[in-house]
Amino acid sequence: MTLAMTQATKRAMTPRGNSLRLRLIAMAALWCAIALLVAWAVLSALFANQVRRGFDENLGAQLEGVIAASEWDATAGPSLRRPLPDPRFQQPLSGWYWQIVGADGPVLRSRSLWDGTLPFDQPEAAGLTFRNITGPNGIGLRLAARRLILPEVEGAFLFQLAGNSAGSKADIARFDRLLAAALVILGLGLIGAMVLQVQIGLRPLARIGRALAAIRAGQADHLEGAFPNEIQPLADEINTLLGHQAAVINRARTHAGDLAHALKNPLAVLSNEAAGGTGHLAPLVQRQVAEMLRQVDRHLSRARIAAAVGVLGARCYIIPVLTELSGVLSLLHQDRGLEIIVDGAEGLAFAGEREDLQEMLGNLLDNACQWAQGTVRVRASVQGSDVLLSIDDDGPGLPLERQTEVQARGTWLDESKPGSGLGLAIAADMAALY
Repeated sequence: MTLAMTQATKRAMTPRGNSLRLRLIAMAALWCAIALLVAWAVLSALFANQVRRGFDENLGAQLEGVIAASEWDATAGPSLRRPLPDPRFQQPLSGWYWQIVGADGPVLRSRSLWDGTLPFDQPEAAGLTFRNITGPNGIGLRLAARRLILPEVEGAFLFQLAGNSAGSKADIARFDRLLAAALVILGLGLIGAMVLQVQIGLRPLARIGRALAAIRAGQADHLEGAFPNEIQPLADEINTLLGHQAAVINRARTHAGDLAHALKNPLAVLSNEAAGGTGHLAPLVQRQVAEMLRQVDRHLSRARIAAAVGVLGARCYIIPVLTELSGVLSLLHQDRGLEIIVDGAEGLAFAGEREDLQEMLGNLLDNACQWAQGTVRVRASVQGSDVLLSIDDDGPGLPLERQTEVQARGTWLDESKPGSGLGLAIAADMAALY
């Protein structure tokens, strides 16, 4: 006969995303990414604005230099007293140009314009103005313009100076790349610090998890050690629940024992009276009292086991129990020369009470010894997270159609054999409950 008993509760499989650690890290990384993106956008805009403003100021200063260097002759027209210091105004199509526009069009321009001109639409506003234009060869330029009225020549003239802003745009793009790289490195560092912070912050919860595993494995009976103020109430409540559970189990066992004592004594009196009687009802009373005793034993055993199943911390090693039971049964059957062989690895444990394991194995081994011809073999092996206990004997065996009946109802296989006939049924009940 084979009996499989679960020795370790299989951990429920939960989605990987259902992790407090991952949630905290993901939320922190998300907010960090948003903050860094906003910082990149703001810093990039500020730098670009500053570069453009600096470029416009340079254009304005250059234009003031053109105005200051210009001189006017009523017959010869305008000219420059001195060339501008920037050599790009002398290089053709260099991207830097200036010109002076009169009523009929340009009257003086830089050599860099060659035979081209700048757009000379009159500015809408007075004073120094800036706008973007398309210059010679289709290149985008930034234009500074100022309209002045010159009394000495009795006319209004438009002074213009344009410069290629490609260098400024390149500076802005380079700054954006460097800023992005710096913020990415900063973000990775912040995420690493967040991961470390979460690991350290959740360490007390991991300690509670290990402590609960130790309690379930039977290595401790309560949570030990000090925890942070936020976790300590949880640890205290768990210890309180463990103490309450132990108290409830003890009360249930006590009540089961008291009930068994209260029922068996009157039944024993009835059995004795019936045994001494001579009436035709005496045998019937004896049979019914015996059946009542068997059922009381069975159901009280089930009630006691049901109260004990799932108790945290319950644990016992299997091989020592088997060795002890085989020694006792070998002495009881030594006149038959019965051999009991125990085969199993040390360290296999049963997640339950030692008394329950002894009762299950004791019933099965006793049944096997009564029917065996000469050998009973017990094997203990690991199957996944379970321990499989197999008890075999070389007796006649039990037909399949009788196994369910015996385990469910507790039927005597042979009234010539000692016992109450409940051993297999009790073992099956206890294994099912566990």
